[in-house]
Formats: sequence, C-alpha cells, structure tokens
Amino acid sequence: MTERHPLDNPALASLLGPHAHLAVRQGSVLRYPEDVAPFIALPDDPDAGTWRDAATLLGPGAILPLAGFDDVLPTGWEVVGHGAGVQLVDEGVAAAPDDEAVRLEPDDVEDILALIDRARPGPFRSRTIELGTYLGIRRGGVLVAMAGERLHPPGWTEISAVCTEEAYRGQGLATRLVHAVAAIIRARGETPFLHASADNTGAIRLYEQLGFRLRRRVTFTAIRVPGEPAGGVPAPNPFAAAATPTAAAAPTPAPRSGSATEAASGGPVG
Repeated sequence: MTERHPLDNPALASLLGPHAHLAVRQGSVLRYPEDVAPFIALPDDPDAGTWRDAATLLGPGAILPLAGFDDVLPTGWEVVGHGAGVQLVDEGVAAAPDDEAVRLEPDDVEDILALIDRARPGPFRSRTIELGTYLGIRRGGVLVAMAGERLHPPGWTEISAVCTEEAYRGQGLATRLVHAVAAIIRARGETPFLHASADNTGAIRLYEQLGFRLRRRVTFTAIRVPGEPAGGVPAPNPFAAAATPTAAAAPTPAPRSGSATEAASGGPVG
C-alpha cells in the first residue's frame, strides 16, 4: 500500500503529529477543541467504527467538515454542502523577516478577533493563536494586518489568517507578512503551504507570483451527523452563503475589493 503524503490529510497529520497535544479523540476520530479550530480528522480509510466514533464525538445533527472525501456515506449521514479549493505549496517564496511585523500573543486576541471580524479571512477562534506563530502590523496602535500558522503536518506548516484592514490594503502588508511567516517556517526546516478558494483566481495568481505552486485541487464537503441536534436547531452549513467566517470549514471567497493575498488563506481545510 502506498504511503499517503501528509498534505493529503493535513488535519489528521497535524493532530497525530505536532498538534497532538491539542487533539480531542474518540476512537479513530480526532478534532481540535472547538475554541481552537473547526477541523475534524478521520483516518484515511474510514470504516463503520469510524463513523460511530465521529457521531459520538460531534453529537446528533452536528456538521462534519472534510477535505477530499469521496467515499460512500453510511445510512443516515447527509451531505449538506460542497466547496472547491486548491492547495498550494512553497516552491520559491522570497521568505524574509519583516522589521515592522510583531509576534502576536494571547493578550492580543481581542484585537485579532476584531480585525478578523472586519476583514473576514476565514475561521479564527479565541484559542486559534495556540496553533503556531502569528505576526501582525499595527498602525497608530491598531492591528491592521496579520498572518500566521495553522495546520502543522510533520515537515509542513500552513500559512493562514492572512488579512488586512480595508483602509490599508494595496500597501503590500499581506505580502510582507506572508514572506515573514514563511521565513519562520523555513527556519525550522519546514515547508510552507496554504489553501485558497478555487474561485478566488486573483488570489491564486498572486500566490503563484509569490512562489507558491498548485499541488492539488480539493473538494471540501460538509456532512451532517444523523439525529436531532440539541435544542432542535440545525448546525449551520459552512458552505451556505450566509455562513459566518467563524463557522466556515473551508477558505472563504475573496471580497470584491482589496488585496487577493489577504482574502485567500482562511481555510483548509480554511
């Protein structure tokens, strides 16, 4: 049997590897704590026991977001949405530190969440900062741009949460932060990668200009767990137009205006 590449199932590789200390496990199914990230990982070849574990871990009516899933669902499980994405890997990014970029700490989370709410790059939660290093640029004391590390399969680190306040777009802040985060990843002997929405063609072109190349196309699938949810309120479909960034399981589409760089890398699997 051919060994799969870590980036074929990056959430699983992360939760079994560098992020094992964050893993919440039920049998063969792993997830991040809900206040860290929305990602859930199944083994590469799920069986009936896997689906039972997933149902137990998530609860009735919950949404299971998966990347690259193309298997047959057990009876009672329902696909409620799809999203097309791409996975890009570093093949010549001009990684370099940035003197203006500062490391963001837990005390900065309030400012981070405020910027995420305004710029809407994708899911970011109160403890997402624990996934890796996040860098930001402040102007007049206000956080106006940021980028950081998310999924962490062995030997690889995902660049994510790339965003800039609308009034500061067009100044190259997002590009500088991508370069700076890439430099941190490279210094560990690892390779940066990222995800983008497939319809965000402007962002994809820009990432390719920065030195990323397409590794694979991936479909993000939202699957509903059988059963009535607690309180009778269905979990939101992360691919519906009304989904909020914090509920999304895949990268959000680019805004109609602003830099393509900051719009692309919210999700993976985000």
